[in-house]
Amino acid sequence: MRIGFIVNPIAGMGGKVGLKGTDGVVEEAIAKGAAPVAPERAVEFLRELKQQVSGTQVEFSCCPAKMGADEAETAGLSYQVLDMTVAAKTKALDTEAAVKLLTKEKVDLIVFVGGDGTARNILDANPNGIPVLGVPAGVKMYSGIFAINPEDGAKAVAAFLQNRAEIADFEIMDADENAIRKDIFDVKLYGCLKGVSVPALIQGSKEVSPSTVTEKGSQTDIAKYVVEELPKDATLILGPGTTVERIAEELGVKKTILGVDLYRDGKVTLDVDEKTLLENVKDWNKTWIILSPIGHQGILLGRGNQQISPKIVKNVGKKHILVVATLNKLQGMDTNALRVDLGDEEANGMLSGETLVVTGYREGVTVTVQ
Repeated sequence: MRIGFIVNPIAGMGGKVGLKGTDGVVEEAIAKGAAPVAPERAVEFLRELKQQVSGTQVEFSCCPAKMGADEAETAGLSYQVLDMTVAAKTKALDTEAAVKLLTKEKVDLIVFVGGDGTARNILDANPNGIPVLGVPAGVKMYSGIFAINPEDGAKAVAAFLQNRAEIADFEIMDADENAIRKDIFDVKLYGCLKGVSVPALIQGSKEVSPSTVTEKGSQTDIAKYVVEELPKDATLILGPGTTVERIAEELGVKKTILGVDLYRDGKVTLDVDEKTLLENVKDWNKTWIILSPIGHQGILLGRGNQQISPKIVKNVGKKHILVVATLNKLQGMDTNALRVDLGDEEANGMLSGETLVVTGYREGVTVTVQ
């Protein structure tokens, strides 16, 4: 088996600094203190894969330097380097050139580390339909081609190598990041990629919450209950989504639909990043995080809300993380569990286990978080 490996080294850098993506804003992200995310995720994936495929004959063809070879070297894997040049500042054309070279080499599978933008680049350059698997390292990742996390990505590749995985068509989504930064949800279907299908390990595409009278009524019931139950002097970190937006309306303030906002003393600070949260929360013992999972995917943290970082989660603690979702949204999940992918083993472990999801006024269900 031959695996092609590509890393988008700038993917995900706009997450913690609140830029809702990285396309076209790399320099701004760096100026705000952003650090690379993808290389670490790539090494995590490769180290797990090395264990998963031990004793299996696998050849790796990697992009040069920080687009794959550096990470393979760190993980202790044997690999070949593609005959291409990578500039100091990588571009989409580098990813497309790598895919074309891997196509000529007739690899059996292309694994990439990145986000939705990287997935679109691979689709553009992959006319022969080589199966693909995405290791999540971007900010949003609305496309269905991604594993839930790097560890699950390694398990999915192992299943593919051992003929235990199906090949299916996955939706690749095109998100207008400029619109999203203006709090406008503009996401369209870009096309489909053939990918590795192991349902328990692959996240699937995001599903937009229905805008029906019944759904809005359920969200309003949730909001009324939450506002009644929370202490009046509580500081609230409000995650993205229309259900959390209803809670803000019940509090008498407006929030961004796609951003993370901070509510305190009857006022809201919009579109905060990790740094702003750390600087402005005065008492973590009186602070709550309010979250709603992504439709269909069921991911609670690690997609589109990286501002709520492992450090923030540890400061707040599991008991002060409030999960809200309508029954309709929960029933539309492709899994019975909610998922977290914070890129931090300790923070992920803190949130694992059973948690109560508020589904209405004085109504809730217990759901497992993985």
